[in-house]
Amino acid sequence: MLEMRKDPVKVIRQVQSGRRMLLTYRGKPVMTLEPIVETRAAESDAFYRLADVAARNGKNLTNREMDKAIYGV
Repeated sequence: MLEMRKDPVKVIRQVQSGRRMLLTYRGKPVMTLEPIVETRAAESDAFYRLADVAARNGKNLTNREMDKAIYGV
């Protein structure tokens, strides 16, 4: 934590460059800082095909109707 308090910008830049850092408080690990890995969904992901399978002439459902259809409640 001392390095983070002394020079937070340096620590952030190190994490942005790919370094994973373990922060300690009084000698005990308390958190990990690590870069976020950007992932891209595959074009074969079903989410991208929803428009192809959606009914074009159906009525709009209320939230309650959607919950019943999805969760059975």
